[in-house]
Order: sequence, then structure tokens, then C-alpha cells
Amino acid sequence: MPALSPTMTQGNVGQWQKKVGDKIEPGDVLVEIETDKAQMDFEFQDEGYLAKILSETGTKDLSIDSPIAIIVENESDIAAFADFSLSEASVESPAIDASADQAPAAAAVPAAAAPTPAAATTAATGGDRIFASPLAKTLAKEKGIDLAQIKGSGPRGRIVKSDIESFTATQAVAPAPAPAAPAKAAAPAAAKAASAVPAAASAGYTDTPVTNMRKVIATRLTEAKSTIPHYYLTQSINMDNVNKLRKSLNTAANGAYKLSVNDFVIKAAASALRDVPDVNSSWQGEFIRQHHHADIAVAAATPAGLITPIVKTCDAKGLKAISSDVRDLVTRARANKLKPEEFQGGSFTISNLGMYGITSFSAIINPPHSAILSVGTTEQRLVLDEASEKGFKAVEVMSVQLSADHRVVDGATGAQFLKALKGYLENPLTLIL
Repeated sequence: MPALSPTMTQGNVGQWQKKVGDKIEPGDVLVEIETDKAQMDFEFQDEGYLAKILSETGTKDLSIDSPIAIIVENESDIAAFADFSLSEASVESPAIDASADQAPAAAAVPAAAAPTPAAATTAATGGDRIFASPLAKTLAKEKGIDLAQIKGSGPRGRIVKSDIESFTATQAVAPAPAPAAPAKAAAPAAAKAASAVPAAASAGYTDTPVTNMRKVIATRLTEAKSTIPHYYLTQSINMDNVNKLRKSLNTAANGAYKLSVNDFVIKAAASALRDVPDVNSSWQGEFIRQHHHADIAVAAATPAGLITPIVKTCDAKGLKAISSDVRDLVTRARANKLKPEEFQGGSFTISNLGMYGITSFSAIINPPHSAILSVGTTEQRLVLDEASEKGFKAVEVMSVQLSADHRVVDGATGAQFLKALKGYLENPLTLIL
């Protein structure tokens, strides 16, 4: 199981893109892996042939480095793994002992006894390369044995299965219980599959298995809420000018693009972060890191859970570019096609629930960011207007709330940020300057 993100500790196996017997070239997509953030393609970086799939599509919660497949160098070695299984590899098994790799190895043992240890080691390594059978390589990896320490007893000093087993038994490089660990790696997947069976109709409830993404969301947000000293600032913003400018720009675009209110909010937030850079910072324990660009994470709901794709350098982009980036990132996020660098990092977060009619809400900070802006819907309000005969007028007002980390952003600094944000949105032409 590959580690496809810095926070990934386990993964789920998705659709295999290769089948047993297929040749694999560097860069070929071997299998889809569901990480703690998204479902990603695992690209193999070596040449070889897929000899055996050890973890089928749908296998869940495999720890990092758990075996999921066997890759061999030569096509002729594929048949030797037709009946291979991890559980049999951890103990003496007649089926494995009868494999094609063992016959020549057994015959070569007496002949290989004559060379000295130094000569045998040289023969096995052949300079920089270590000669070992595919099965021996697999067993050595499972047991945590460095092949360079083993004297091969096969033809021309080739390391075979019996060498791995005798090395473990006599020199105790790996502890005795170690071989069972890989075999047990698949056990949680079976247990998970069993627990996913719906409850009886009379039970009155349904148990839904927790995805890796949901587990990470639960862990990170619990940690954020319990360890970060949140405080909240609320601001009301007149959106009349934004709505007029948005309508005018969309009409002039003739379908080439379609700006949303959220696009204006992102651009205004980026400009406000440039004006108040202390908010564009993150807590690093021993120091506070101030970011030079506004890389804004936009919260997006997906079937698997919440994810925050990042729109890079918003401070240097126009409304059209921001709108295009947001649409592309959110579309690929919902299809589980984001790359790690597209949802990791960033310097500030925006969460918009206005499209659901929510007027305001208090968002949880997304570490390592020091602040998150929650955006509510736009609604009509009556305000005093001395120029009107009635003495009042109806305006479109949007409520926003800033959740800030008091370790990094003082209350006055947060207030300055919201003041700058309000200024840009109530005078949106300044975003073009």
C-alpha cells in the first residue's frame, strides 16, 4: 500500500487498472487508491509483470506498506505465483514448497556448499544488483530482511525461499511473530466487510461504514476545535454593487464564463489578505509563518465528505481565472480526481453555505490555517436612506463571519481584515485595480 499523502496511514483498494499477466511500464496506472483525502491513481515507476493481486478491489483499511500485489521482472515467473497467498507464505506450506522456484533451489544447495561465504555473497549480489527469486524478494520484504545480508544457495548464488527461511531461523534477524503480520493485514478488511452488513429490518437503523476521508475529517476537526483558541467576528456587507457588476460582466461574456458571488468573495478575501498579511499566516509551534501569496482553500462537499481544494495565488489572478479554477477544482474533487498538491497546504479557507439559504454560521478553522471565512446567503434588508421619500430603502445584504486563531490573529487584526473585505465587496471596481 503506497503512501500517497503526508497524512495517510492506511488506504482502501479501488479499481485495478491492470490484470494478472499484464506488462507494466513506468508511469502506468496500476490501481486506484482511496487515501485520507481522495481517490487517486497509483502510478507504478518500474518495469515488470503483474503476477498476483493480493488485495482485491474493495479491500479497506490496509496499513501503509501492506502488500497489495506481486510484480515480477520476467514474464516466465508469473506462473509461480498462481496459488500464492500471504497466509501460506508465513508458514511452511506444501503448495508453496512445490512451486517451480523451489525445485532448482533444492537441487543447487549441495553444489553451493563449497564456495566461501565471501564468494557466495559476491555471487548473490553481482556487484550492485542482488539476484533473488521473486518469491524470495516477497518473503524478505514481509520479514523485514535486507537481501544484501543473505548468502544465496541457488544457481550462481541466487537467493531463494529456503535462504530466507534459514536466515530467519538461525540468525533471528526478524522476530518470530513478524511473518504473521502481513497475513493479518488483510484481516481488518474482512472484518470491515462483515461489519458493513445492514442491520435487520426490525432493528430500526442502518450502520454505514466510515470512509478514510470521514475518519480524517473527524480526527482533524476534533483536534482543531479542542486545541485552537477560536474567536468569532461577524460583519454585514451591502452586495448591491457586486450583484450589478456581476450581472453586467456575465452579460458581456456571452457564455464565455459565468461569475458567481463566491468568485467575488474569493478575490476580495485575497485582496484583504494582502492588506492585512497577519491573517494570511499559520501557527507552526515555535514560530508563525506569514505567507507571501493568498492560496485560498474553498470548502467543497463531496459524496465522501468535505474537501478543500486550493485556488493558488488568488491575489495575482483576475475574477475570470479564479472562477475557472474553482469550477475545475470542485468538479474534480467530487470525482475524486484531485492531486495531493491541489488540496494540501494553502493559507486561508472560505466556506460558503449561502446557496442553501443559511444566513450565518461559525466554521471550524482548517489547520494549519489561522482563519476561515464563513459566508451566508444574501437577503434583502431595509436600511435608512435620507435621500428616499420614504426615508428607507431595500438593499441586498450578506453576512460573513471570521473564525480566527487567537494565537496568531488578535481581535483588532481580525477586525481590520473584515473591514478591508467589506470595502472591496461594497466597491467591487477596486478589485480590478
